[in-house]
Amino acid sequence: MGNCYTVGPNEALVVSGGCCGSDQKTYTVGGWAWAWWLLTDIQKITLEIMTLQPKCEDVETAEGVALTVTGVAQVKVMTDKELLSLACEQFLGKSVMEIKGVVLQTLEGHLRSILGTLTVEQIYQDRDQFASLVREVAAPDVGRMGIEILSFTIKDVYDKVDYLSSLGKTQTAAVQRDADIGVAEAERDAGIREAECKKEMMDVKFLADTKMADSKRELEMQKASFNQEVNAKKAEAQLAYELQAAKEQQKIRLEEIEIEVVQRKKQITIEEKEIVRTDKELIATVKRPAEAEAYKMQQLAEGQKVKKVLTAQAEAEKIRRIGEAEAASIEAVGKAEAEKMRMKAEAYQQYGEAAKTALVLEALPKIAGKVAAPLARTSEIVILSGEGSRVTGEVNRLLAELPVSVNALTGVDLSKIPLLQKMTNAQA
Repeated sequence: MGNCYTVGPNEALVVSGGCCGSDQKTYTVGGWAWAWWLLTDIQKITLEIMTLQPKCEDVETAEGVALTVTGVAQVKVMTDKELLSLACEQFLGKSVMEIKGVVLQTLEGHLRSILGTLTVEQIYQDRDQFASLVREVAAPDVGRMGIEILSFTIKDVYDKVDYLSSLGKTQTAAVQRDADIGVAEAERDAGIREAECKKEMMDVKFLADTKMADSKRELEMQKASFNQEVNAKKAEAQLAYELQAAKEQQKIRLEEIEIEVVQRKKQITIEEKEIVRTDKELIATVKRPAEAEAYKMQQLAEGQKVKKVLTAQAEAEKIRRIGEAEAASIEAVGKAEAEKMRMKAEAYQQYGEAAKTALVLEALPKIAGKVAAPLARTSEIVILSGEGSRVTGEVNRLLAELPVSVNALTGVDLSKIPLLQKMTNAQA
């Protein structure tokens, strides 16, 4: 059993080993490969571009001037099968940084060796040739590693003794001098040539102005003649146009009036229909609901009126019957009371003073109860007296005054009753 492995176009897949001790290696770029478990080994190597910045500091040139040169190189692993196998032998299992380190050291070594064979002017003035020379010399060595140099350029060249600055100043001064001489000679020749050209120009200009004046005069005369004819035609055309425009305007106005008449007729028809519609709408939405509401209110008022009349009649009947019942009750009670009073009067007449006395005696407990009602709320009565016989005397005095009080209230003289006379005499 095994697995299927895939890689993108920026990587190469290396499958090593196999069945029966095979030492065959398979290289796959941007595809897939099958690998057996425990029998094959799977490794990957990057095919992406690697940017290197080789730098050689204080390297002496052929003239003994120490220069510092920095460059930029773009390298990558080549995808040709034989060269890819070389790259895998050299770098398989190493990281990108390790691969960059190996190639960078190789480039810096060749850069240093080439710097020692060239002069400062050759290096500084023709950088492209210098970079091409480095690339040609280093390409075979890195090619044997399976690495391809895509580009190599010189980024910067400088020194610490101002040699390049002095060289530039000398060259600049010479160039400036030649430039000044050239400018002066050019200005002189230009002035001479300019004067000659101005003279020729003035001659040509005079002839041209003369011809132009003649041509202009003839042109103005022809233009005046043409303008006269054109103006006459324009006037005729304008009059014809205005006449035709007036006719057309009149037709348009007539059509507009007819359109307005039709529109007004339609508007009147629409307004009449709108009036009819509004009238119907008012009848439906205002008059009919108002009539219905008025009829409803009238019926409700009639109902309320009938209800109130019937309620009043029922209430009057109720009061009348209650009055009759109360009158009958009062009449019966009155008759009973009258009969009672009549019978009492007959009894009182029959028994005389004894009946009156009985009535008084029956009423005495009630009178005593009413008199003693305030005393019922009294919890204790204290009679202040120095002697015990005085208390008895006070009680007897109250009893002796009782017949007088009863006589004043009822008109009955209790002192004439034999029983009370005996009680009074016994107390005396």
